[in-house]
Amino acid sequence: MSSDSLPPLPQNRIVLGCGQVAVDFLATVASFPNPDDKIRSTSLKVQGGGNAGNASTCAARLGLNPRLISKVSNDSHGKGILEELEADGVDTSFFIVSEKGNSSFTYVIVDSQTKTRTCIHTPGYPPLIPEELSQSSLLSALDGVNMVYFDGRHHETALVVAKEAARKNIPILVEAEREREGLDDLLDFATYAICSAKFPQAWTEAPSFSSALISMLLRLPKLKFVIVTLGEEGCIMLERSVNGGSDAEEMDVQCLLESLKLIKDDSKTIPTCISSVETKLSADGIGTITGQLFVGTAEKIPPSELVDTTGAGDAFIGAVLYALCAGMPPEKMLPFAAQVAATGCRALGARTGLPLRTDPRLVSFL
Repeated sequence: MSSDSLPPLPQNRIVLGCGQVAVDFLATVASFPNPDDKIRSTSLKVQGGGNAGNASTCAARLGLNPRLISKVSNDSHGKGILEELEADGVDTSFFIVSEKGNSSFTYVIVDSQTKTRTCIHTPGYPPLIPEELSQSSLLSALDGVNMVYFDGRHHETALVVAKEAARKNIPILVEAEREREGLDDLLDFATYAICSAKFPQAWTEAPSFSSALISMLLRLPKLKFVIVTLGEEGCIMLERSVNGGSDAEEMDVQCLLESLKLIKDDSKTIPTCISSVETKLSADGIGTITGQLFVGTAEKIPPSELVDTTGAGDAFIGAVLYALCAGMPPEKMLPFAAQVAATGCRALGARTGLPLRTDPRLVSFL
């Protein structure tokens, strides 16, 4: 498929994000320093960052119309954050700009040897509080919105937005990177959740990874699916069945997950997805839900092309936002999101390598 024959864009699809924005100072080093070392960077880049800012930028480049609720200070960092987002097509008209304090910033050390990154974050101050978002601004921000996304920051304001979005029956995607204050309340409103590898077990205290996914869907009755991102190992998704599937065969979720992993094709370099049939999935001591399990793989990026994994999870989320708005089934959504994330890893910084919808690497996935 050529870029000329791409399917039409989701028409006027608006996503509203609420969360963190920052400035990233990215320094690439030959290898991570030892204590008390003095070393030189091999490259340096300064650009916008923050989970919600990165995911919104990704969504904009893929063709959605993102709006963002966040807060910056009226300092050089804050002005740069707004200018960069606006240049990428992100609507920043619902930002709060403080005349005092500081905007968020992060020092990112990118290790060329291990292909890892270390982040040292300084939060913005003063923090965003619900009283700064008027009711009229909230209603305007939600007007015509197809989906709302929260990265777990600014939890008090996020909860106000989530309650109004739920009242309007707008689907909600919540990122669960790690346990945070107020995240439990946000997850109660979630239609979709995307988690880090360690979050499901930490949050549910379930004895295994797979049983934790069952526990999440049982604890969160509004949740349609949960995706767990696993870096170069791909992702796992558990989707709740819509009709209940009372006649479906019951299977142990851990056994099913292991069987899917055995049949995935590790020889392929591009992202793929395999899935179970709709069935009753059980976890001993946890319970049973009816649904489907999906195993997605990541692109095998040649070492010579892998530059920086900063923001890969944010890119994945931005791509999932696009896929949901476009009505992609999971079998198509997971490889597409993995490819978007992998494309971004080929350049320094969370946003430098984020692809446009017409990028040749994405054409076959669309």
